[in-house]
Amino acid sequence: MNIIVLDGYALNPGDLSWKGFEEQGKLTVYDRTAKEETLARIGNAEIILTNKTVISREILAAAPALKYIGVLATGYNVVDTTAAKERGISVTNVPGYSTASVAQTAFALLLEICLHPGAHSDAVHAGRWITSKDYAFWDYPLLDLAGKTFGIIGLGAIGRAAAKIAEAFGMEVIACSRTQSEEGKAAARYVTLDELFARSDVISLHCPAFPETTGIINKNSIGKMKDGVILINTSRGTLVVEEDLAAALNAGKVYAAGLDVISAEPMKADNPLFTAKNCIFTPHIAWATINSRTRLMDAAASNLRSFLAGKPVNVVN
Repeated sequence: MNIIVLDGYALNPGDLSWKGFEEQGKLTVYDRTAKEETLARIGNAEIILTNKTVISREILAAAPALKYIGVLATGYNVVDTTAAKERGISVTNVPGYSTASVAQTAFALLLEICLHPGAHSDAVHAGRWITSKDYAFWDYPLLDLAGKTFGIIGLGAIGRAAAKIAEAFGMEVIACSRTQSEEGKAAARYVTLDELFARSDVISLHCPAFPETTGIINKNSIGKMKDGVILINTSRGTLVVEEDLAAALNAGKVYAAGLDVISAEPMKADNPLFTAKNCIFTPHIAWATINSRTRLMDAAASNLRSFLAGKPVNVVN
């Protein structure tokens, strides 16, 4: 049984083990695969694993031996699942592995905006505390979270995890979501999207990029927000119309933004947010704690084990 990993570096740059897959067949791991290399690397493999390497209808048609595609992520838009189903190819994903780390990253970004610990640490290391005439100094406004309103768009597992953290900081938590659940009602108060825009001091995005959510943060919706709102996005870059957010940051309508994702990754130099005021970034790492990646690796190996045993799980097509 040939098992091909097309782009394993993001999941495992060397600090994890592929043993769970090696036990199930002959494993070949490529760190990265360019578009023009994909078909040749799949070859006659029956099993492939992909993170961001696109598996199109054309590639599927040219890989007759393929029986299983394991996506090393929760999102599976890189695979043409309809074409895979037509050819009897199972496609699986790994849901839920990074819930804690994504919620944690949302607040890491928010706390950096409110307190700037990284920048102040750099200032101390530069010697400024040593030479300071005062026992304390700060270079930015320092903001409390307690008493502010935390608005969540998308109250799934990650949104609910973020809600618990916000509540622990003493924030009022409101949410707008495509569906409502008893779990959601226990985590936050559901409101309309317009009410969320109008009332929130912080807006945190935790929804998938569906047609109805793509570009949900735009000139019109920003206009409905409080002056000085803070935006956090650890979900999908395409939820934001980037030129509209950049303009709002530069004008001061949006106080600050903390972004782990953008529309095209890696970032391009001409992205309007790259030079916008008060915009901080992490390079799509919310999912990437070693704990989350270990869960992802173990769950992906378990998905394959279940498929080979004739009891597939986490099938998305």
